[in-house]
Amino acid sequence: MRHSVLKHLSVLCLTLCLITGFVLPVWAASPEPVYESTVLFTHDTHDHFLPMPDDAGGEYGGYTRLATLLNQERAKHPDALTLDGGDFSMGSLFQTIYTSHAPELQALGAMGYDVTTLGNHEFDYRAAGLADMLNAAVDSGAPLPAIVQANYKPPEADTESWEAWEQYGIQDYIIIERGGINYGIFGLMGEEADSNAPMSGMEFEPIVDAAKRTVAAIQAELADSSNPTFIICLSHSGTNSKGKGEDYELAKQVDGIDLIISGHTHTTLEEPIQVNDTFIVSAGEYTSYLGSITISWTNDGEKTLTEYQLIPVDETVPDDPSMVQMVKTFQPLVESEYLDQYGMKFDQVLATTDFAFTPISQFGTEQREDTLGNLIADSYIYAVQQAEGDDYIPVDFAVVASGVIRGSFAAGEITVSDAFNVSSLGSGADGTPGYPLISVWITGKELKDAFEVDASVTPLMSAAQLYGAGMTWTWNPNRIIFNKVTDCAQVLPDGTTVPLEDDKLYRVVTGLYSGQMLGTVNDQSFGILTITPKDADGNEVTDFEDHIIHNPDGTEVKEWYALASYLDSMGTVDTRYSAPEGRKTAAPSWNPIQLLRGLNLVGALVLLFFLILLLLIIFIIYRVATRSRRRSRRRGGRSGYRPYRG
Repeated sequence: MRHSVLKHLSVLCLTLCLITGFVLPVWAASPEPVYESTVLFTHDTHDHFLPMPDDAGGEYGGYTRLATLLNQERAKHPDALTLDGGDFSMGSLFQTIYTSHAPELQALGAMGYDVTTLGNHEFDYRAAGLADMLNAAVDSGAPLPAIVQANYKPPEADTESWEAWEQYGIQDYIIIERGGINYGIFGLMGEEADSNAPMSGMEFEPIVDAAKRTVAAIQAELADSSNPTFIICLSHSGTNSKGKGEDYELAKQVDGIDLIISGHTHTTLEEPIQVNDTFIVSAGEYTSYLGSITISWTNDGEKTLTEYQLIPVDETVPDDPSMVQMVKTFQPLVESEYLDQYGMKFDQVLATTDFAFTPISQFGTEQREDTLGNLIADSYIYAVQQAEGDDYIPVDFAVVASGVIRGSFAAGEITVSDAFNVSSLGSGADGTPGYPLISVWITGKELKDAFEVDASVTPLMSAAQLYGAGMTWTWNPNRIIFNKVTDCAQVLPDGTTVPLEDDKLYRVVTGLYSGQMLGTVNDQSFGILTITPKDADGNEVTDFEDHIIHNPDGTEVKEWYALASYLDSMGTVDTRYSAPEGRKTAAPSWNPIQLLRGLNLVGALVLLFFLILLLLIIFIIYRVATRSRRRSRRRGGRSGYRPYRG
């Protein structure tokens, strides 16, 4: 009996041990809960309310179609966030009512965007223009996205801007609870983006410093929450073609950011970039794509990319009726508040072209003459002639930079809207949309340096590529940097060419922004190249707005209007613009004479450096070889070897 009781107790203990042995390890190894986050995103949409023709004869982009895709994706992912990485303005005629009606923010609100940030182009109408836009957005009473901006803010003395920012509710970051997850979302402006907004008037804090500060603030605010936290940065900083750049460095240097929506550089990332525990994504410009990313993640930082899509916004996507109606509401306002002063209508046909110009997706990607650049430069001269009439002073050189050209022309009809899209950036001293033309004077020697900017800087920064009228230049891409231009000349109205005179002043016409950038060449090239814009008397220009070209009625001659009026004067685009004319020519050569002829001081110093380096290498090789021979002789002597002498 006693033996039976002991036996039963033993069995019971063994059973308990087995149960405990199985249960405890399972409990101890219980995995972290896995969460899932979906983010729909865009950036650099640039006022693209309407579709545009693409390279293949179809269409791309447009808020009218983007809205349809957003609704479809939200149906699949009800808890998805919809975010934008900045530069939602400046790119079409709708920007002309930016300060009075804020159509961009109204459109983002109507499409259900949760949060956006400010890009450099939101400051094209300067701090006051942005303040007016923010006030107009609030006054509209329409649904609006939140705006976050952590490192780019008005100075304390700019009370007008601060009042508008506070009325709208712009903050460093925002917390959104969705699907049981706390999302901390903050915005940044990159260093290069800041340099592209020279008249913003904002104070800049380095993005890494601002990100560390803001991530810490988000984490502190959510420390007591029972919900998991996912931190997203809307960064208007960007990545380059190699996947590196400011946002790559941001992810590398700042812990705690789960996702970066990377704007500014108009990059299209076919796959996300992962840096440590941070994903970086980009969906291209002009609403070409709707980005969608789904990430599975745990609180300990482990992440798995579940799905990543760049969904084309093309002609296969139907228009959203409500967005079409919004366009119909804004178009008459564009005409009455802006175009009427030019005697033009939104869809008015200016000209027809039997050939297509370089698509904007390809424009400026190769270092060469381009007929669209030629057309724009020629339009500047035409517009100045019309504005000055009998008082016209001949323009020696009209120039436009690749970075300010934002659209192109397909074969067929060219409308006022199309012309505006090509030269849509900025505003003038009058505060109205569009950069105005300016007139300055530079010497022949400085013109050669301008051509050198085109030849030497373009491979490093495509936005610096120049297209001109009135001058011709040739460069050898194989020569030393800042020594690539081998020939240049002035082209007279009759087509003949004459050499440039180093000390002579030449009249140059360009856009306000491009003129300001020419004035920075001295600093950017560390004084190697020198371009100092002057007035007709040779005095240095200190305020480019004093040199804006005006029409007889006192209005500014805008870049876009120069192009529109030139097209209108032709009716049918001249066939001369169907092919290059030899205005700028690459002449690659490895001929030593061609490589070394006419080097400037910098080129001579670079050449001297390499010659010294070459001699040093030869000397080292000689010393090593000589020492080896001596050692061999000494070893030979010790071994008793004597050469056979017959």
